[in-house]
Amino acid sequence: MKYPFSPISKRGPLKWPEGKQVALILTLNLETWDMVKDTTKPYYAGGPPILPDILPGNVADFPNFTWREYGQRVGIWRLFEAFDKAKVPASCTINAKTALVLPEIARAPAERGWEVLAHNYEQGELLTEYAGNPAKEREIVENTLKVYQEFYGKPARGWLSSSLRGTPNTPGILKEHGLLFYCDLMNDDQPYMIETPKGPLVSVPYSNEINDFTLLTRRNHTTDEFRDILKEELSELLREATDSGSGRMMNVGLHPHVSGRAYRVRAIREFLAFAKTLPGVWFPKREEVAAWYAENHAGHIK
Repeated sequence: MKYPFSPISKRGPLKWPEGKQVALILTLNLETWDMVKDTTKPYYAGGPPILPDILPGNVADFPNFTWREYGQRVGIWRLFEAFDKAKVPASCTINAKTALVLPEIARAPAERGWEVLAHNYEQGELLTEYAGNPAKEREIVENTLKVYQEFYGKPARGWLSSSLRGTPNTPGILKEHGLLFYCDLMNDDQPYMIETPKGPLVSVPYSNEINDFTLLTRRNHTTDEFRDILKEELSELLREATDSGSGRMMNVGLHPHVSGRAYRVRAIREFLAFAKTLPGVWFPKREEVAAWYAENHAGHIK
């Protein structure tokens, strides 16, 4: 894959539909991990650890695994309630294994008319493990897309890799299978086109910076600080969009075991209430952003 370097100050104007200034995408990651792996190498059962003692993959890591599992059993339902009450849609990412073993969670976004993106087969299996084996990477992508098609009755249109660990081959494999957009690249406040051997794909950037795991777990911000960081980011993007006449995009990455805790969910409720007061904020699906950009990107980045 390849994409041009383009300073945001040198681009043509990006005009969102209906005069909106910031496309705000709130991402709920609906992930599932194997408790153990057939390996003696370190394995973060449930993702990066809350307890630092790393165990081999073939030893069950109950503290880290069940810490994440809290999000599936409790946290995600608290977040669903917050979004329902705010009447704001979420853009969900889902591992294929979530649909297979936790169908109650997988069905919930579709029942609400929200967006669901393919998010690898299982969260603990990274595509980078097969960076030198495109055939194996293609197999994982195809198996993921097959489960998505069977569960939701339609093909996936977008993709986010587990832990954003895609390879240079990933976009081409996705384009080969008819996907419209890719979210692993985190280098912009606007969408842009990337070139693959199979044709162009829309990059709809994710963010590890505006992300509950980074802000709350890695950097230890308080609930109020987390809320205020989200508000500050959105306010500044609105100012930039107004001053430049060119729209911006903001992605908020959320994990049920982090922001779905009882003492943290208030930050999400209060941020949603704040965002809804701002007339320049658009709450689109990623697919809406990608489809619009694919049709209207001429003159944006040359």
